[in-house]
Amino acid sequence: MQDMATPQVDSALLVDAQRELDRAVVLRRRLHVHPELGLELPRTQQAVLDALDGLGLDISVGTATSSVTAVLEGARPGPTTLLRGDMDALPMPEDTGLPFASEVDGVMHACGHDAHVAMLAGAARMLAARRHTVAGRVVFMFQPGEEGFAGARHMLDEGLLDRTGPVDRAFAIHITPIFPSGMVATRAGTLMASADEFIATVTGRGGHASMPHDAIDPVPVACEIVTALQSMATRRLPAFDPAVVTVASIRAGTTSNVIPERAVLEGTVRAVSESSRALALDGVRRVVEHVAAAHLCSAEVSARLEGYPVTVNNDAVAERALQVAGALIGPEHTLRMPTPVMGAEDWSFVLQRVPGAMAFLGAAPVGIDRPAPNHSNRMLIDESAMATGMALYAAMALD
Repeated sequence: MQDMATPQVDSALLVDAQRELDRAVVLRRRLHVHPELGLELPRTQQAVLDALDGLGLDISVGTATSSVTAVLEGARPGPTTLLRGDMDALPMPEDTGLPFASEVDGVMHACGHDAHVAMLAGAARMLAARRHTVAGRVVFMFQPGEEGFAGARHMLDEGLLDRTGPVDRAFAIHITPIFPSGMVATRAGTLMASADEFIATVTGRGGHASMPHDAIDPVPVACEIVTALQSMATRRLPAFDPAVVTVASIRAGTTSNVIPERAVLEGTVRAVSESSRALALDGVRRVVEHVAAAHLCSAEVSARLEGYPVTVNNDAVAERALQVAGALIGPEHTLRMPTPVMGAEDWSFVLQRVPGAMAFLGAAPVGIDRPAPNHSNRMLIDESAMATGMALYAAMALD
């Protein structure tokens, strides 16, 4: 960001966003009723293409995924701004009772990606109407596969940044129902944690439950590994640069009177720096293998999925986002977050390549004291907050 002077934000942006809100709500609900998983989202992709139709954008779709990229050419030279909205849902049931609840069994938009798409499409419409005031170009990145499929990395690998030319800055919004509706929050530096998954297989020797001395029981070894991993996370990692190690699944055995040969543990490692990430992952392997060896078992640790890096906001872009949001909605409705969030984001892959930031947009539903968070089967949002999101997307592109 070249000019850190107080931003001059078009006061009409919020008014126009309010006019776009009904259209955004219709799109958001269309996606919510028919959520899709992973990298192939044909219905969602078509809904995005329908929303962008007639705006005069240069539109392309992915080949390896159902992504959509749209480019708005401004009226005069200037920076290229990348705006992103992720599109995929989660493999979980919905219990909100909404009249537009998911009609797909076991699939729900529980992380607000339906709102992200609707806000970005609304911002595209607002910016297309202001084409004569846009300096440079705006790239709209509609991305599948954020929930564990690294869709952002796939779009980068397909040449997202090569097709559009050099991108000067990037910005994304993530909605959250646990912040007050309309509040914008972010921070410079680390915003979200890395996320890596591991599987540890502990192999002993099966036998009769009455004669454990004639077997090598992997079950108590697996239990000891779980507690040892927690000691590793608190005793080997810096207290002010921590990691969270969680074993979320242990599987072993088939019946009550047989000592099984194997026990399988699955878990995640999350960290707020790449150095602690590396220390934690090395520690998981070391603890698993050596605790197992101490009890005459063997062990193998493998990564099931390539993890997401730490999401690190560019200091200048994050600060500018707060300034632009403050000029747009008032500084009393912005928050400079004191600490990162331990969730993870594949937006991190983009931020490794482009100076950019992500901000959280509060959308706490009215009248609920303790709103269900993202990834809850009862997650609700205040849809009126999407007007702030649309206006903020547009304001960042116009800044």
